[in-house]
Amino acid sequence: MSKGSQERSPSYQRSFSQNDAGTSDDMDKSVELTSSTSKNEDAANEVQNSAMGTRATDSARVTKFTKELSGQMVILERLRELAWSGVPPYMRPNVWRLLLGYAPPNSDRREGVLRRKRLEYLDCVAQFYDIPDTERSADEINMLRQIAVDCPRTVPDVPFFQQAQVQKSLERILYTWAIRHPASGYVQGINDLVTPFLVVFLSEYLEGSIDSWSISDMSAGKISNIEADCYWCLSKLLDGMQDHYTFAQPGIQRLVFKLKELVRRIDEPVSRHMEDQGLEYLQFAFRWFNCLLIREIPFHLVTRLWDTYLAEGDALPDFLVYIFASFLLTWSDELQKLDFQEMVMFLQHLPTQNWTHQELETVLSRAYIWHSMFNSSPSHLAS
Repeated sequence: MSKGSQERSPSYQRSFSQNDAGTSDDMDKSVELTSSTSKNEDAANEVQNSAMGTRATDSARVTKFTKELSGQMVILERLRELAWSGVPPYMRPNVWRLLLGYAPPNSDRREGVLRRKRLEYLDCVAQFYDIPDTERSADEINMLRQIAVDCPRTVPDVPFFQQAQVQKSLERILYTWAIRHPASGYVQGINDLVTPFLVVFLSEYLEGSIDSWSISDMSAGKISNIEADCYWCLSKLLDGMQDHYTFAQPGIQRLVFKLKELVRRIDEPVSRHMEDQGLEYLQFAFRWFNCLLIREIPFHLVTRLWDTYLAEGDALPDFLVYIFASFLLTWSDELQKLDFQEMVMFLQHLPTQNWTHQELETVLSRAYIWHSMFNSSPSHLAS
C-alpha cells in the first residue's frame, strides 16, 4: 500500500501509488505536505510543481497496466490505484469495464459474461424501444420525445455526435436505461454521461481522431455491442449516485452544499466575495454535478478525467466535491474582481477551451491533496 493511502481514513478505498505518479521525490513532497502542514496555500503551490499526473503513456506505467491485466484474476484495488492517474488510451475499454464491475475480474468468465449482457441489452431494446408508440404510455412517449430533442444537443461542438446514427444509438441507450430505472427515469444531463463511454468503446473499432470517425460502415452487431457496453457501464456508474437523478435531485443538492462549505474552508476570501455578491452555488455548480464537468472542459480531456472518476468507485460522489472545489479555485483571483452578473457569466462560460492535460492534472492533484488534508476531519462538511 502506498504511503498516501495509509494516511487516509480507513473507509476510503482509493489508493494512489507514488511510484506510478511520476518521480517519487515529487510525490513524497506532496504527501509530506498533507501530513505536516495545514496551510492550504502551500499545498496549492506545491501541487503546481507536482508530477502526480504523469501522462498515461509512460512506458513504465504501460508495463504495470499490462501486468495487472494479464493475470487470470485482476486485483481491482491495484487497478484502481494505477488508473487514478490515467489509463493508456488503448487499454481504456477493458480497464473501464473492469473498474465499473461490468466485466468480471476473472478472465475465464469475462467473455461469457459480456456475451450474455450484450444479448440482454438486445432483448431490452426489442422489448422497450423497437415497439410502436401505441404500446407506450403517455409518459413514455413524452420521455422518448425529450430524449430525441436532447440527443442533437449532446456535445454540440464535436461533429461526431451530430451524425444521425450516433444520435440514434444515444437515443436507444438512454430510453432503454430510463425505462429500466423508473425511480428517476430520464433526466436531462444523463445524455452527456453516455458520451465518454461511447467514445471509449468505439475506440476499439475506429482509429485516428474522433474528428474523422463515422459509424456508417460498422455492422449492426458491432454497434449493438458498443451500445450494450455503454448501457451497462452507465447503469453501473449511476447505481452509485441514484439520488442525483431522482425527483428534486437531492444527491446533487447535498453535494453542492458540501462544495460551498469546502470552498469556505480552503479559500475564505473568494468564498466571502461570492457570498457578498449574493452568488448561489446552485447557479453554476448544479450543472457541474449533473453532467460531471463534461460541458465545462474540452471534450478531448473528458476520458482522462473519467479515468480518475471510475478509479474512485463508490467514493466518487464525495471526491467530486474536492475536484470541483479545485476546478473552481483555479480562478480564485479572477472571481474576486467580478460582480454578481460578471461572475455568473464567467462561471457559465469558463475559459477552458485551450486547456491541455497539464491543467487537468493540476486540478486533480490539488483535489487529491485537499482530500488527504480535510477528509479525515469532515466536520466542516456536516450537512
